[in-house]
Amino acid sequence: MNRIGPNVFVPPMPVALVGAIVEGKPNFMTVGWVTRVNFKPPMMAVVLNKGHYTPKGIMEHGTFSICFPPIAMEELADYCGVVSGRSVDKSKLFDIFYGDTETAPMIMDCPLNIECRLAQTIDLPTNTIYIGEVVESYCKPGCLTDGVPDITKINPLLLTMPDNRYWSIGEMAGRAFKDGLNIKEKLHGK
Repeated sequence: MNRIGPNVFVPPMPVALVGAIVEGKPNFMTVGWVTRVNFKPPMMAVVLNKGHYTPKGIMEHGTFSICFPPIAMEELADYCGVVSGRSVDKSKLFDIFYGDTETAPMIMDCPLNIECRLAQTIDLPTNTIYIGEVVESYCKPGCLTDGVPDITKINPLLLTMPDNRYWSIGEMAGRAFKDGLNIKEKLHGK
């Protein structure tokens, strides 16, 4: 094994557009550090650098959205990460809708949107982790299979770092919590 240093990222990461109302208008920023962090209640976390504009709105309203763009929105999603809402009104880029909180802007063209109410922040040296309890999630009807979001239909944009490249998903490799049962049975019996 080669040593590659401590600044490592787990590939791939889903690309999300985190939305919040900042200074009275919807704003979206591109984020690669997003994950689910709790089962009941369902909670999501986004990690944002302290210098960004969007955290101001998250703290002001106590809400935010996590919108997952498809591959087709790659350039637009990247644009939202290279310009700041301090100087550019990104709300004009999207057809926006609101859910139950009425203060977490979401994007109609994103196949999956998650509306969150801020539950906790964790202060780190350069970033802050914003943990939100999921209020509701919204998925385009054409991106569901048996009522569940279908990753092949969503076709999410993925990110790898530190090479800063975007990717698409590949083929299904197996079934979680099922494929390992064969080994369990061999080693431990039924």
